[in-house]
Amino acid sequence: MRDVMTSELVSVRPGSPVKHAIQLMHAHQITAMPVLDEEDRLVGVVSEADVIRGSMIPDRRAREIPVEVEAGSLPATVADVMTPGPVTIRSDQDLATAVERLADTQVKSLPVVDDGRVVGMLSRRDLIAVLARSDEQIAADVDGLLREGAVPCQVDVVDGVVELRGQSDPQARGIARVLAVSVPGVVGLRFGD
Repeated sequence: MRDVMTSELVSVRPGSPVKHAIQLMHAHQITAMPVLDEEDRLVGVVSEADVIRGSMIPDRRAREIPVEVEAGSLPATVADVMTPGPVTIRSDQDLATAVERLADTQVKSLPVVDDGRVVGMLSRRDLIAVLARSDEQIAADVDGLLREGAVPCQVDVVDGVVELRGQSDPQARGIARVLAVSVPGVVGLRFGD
């Protein structure tokens, strides 16, 4: 998880103006960020959808009936728009768990929390970057791990699917499987002759 998440943390406080959150998201090109209290504990997440919802005053010229806008009707602070009690993940959990959480919810980014502290953010974009790794990069990483593990195999990768050849020992194949599937970007594994 640590290799994939964004560990350069950009966060905001609940009392910060919404405009400040918008400026941070724009400057850092991020879609969501954790909201931390004064003790740096996670209290929520603020996303693009949160900050744009209700942030524009309707244009009176575009309507036949004028729209009345009361002072103070627009969100003022991050606490007004954030999502409290966000879905999180730990850095020691595998990417498959993160994919499930991101796919099963409307959430596009997950705070990565260890021992009560946010250590990074994992977004759908981060996962896409992993899946976009070239077959050559994946093959080199798998080959390196197999060499370190003293499991001789020939490695071929096509569209993220790793094929390992030249190893018939069941125990060595088990070790090779564990090592190969730990490489980011591997979407499948098979053994050839």
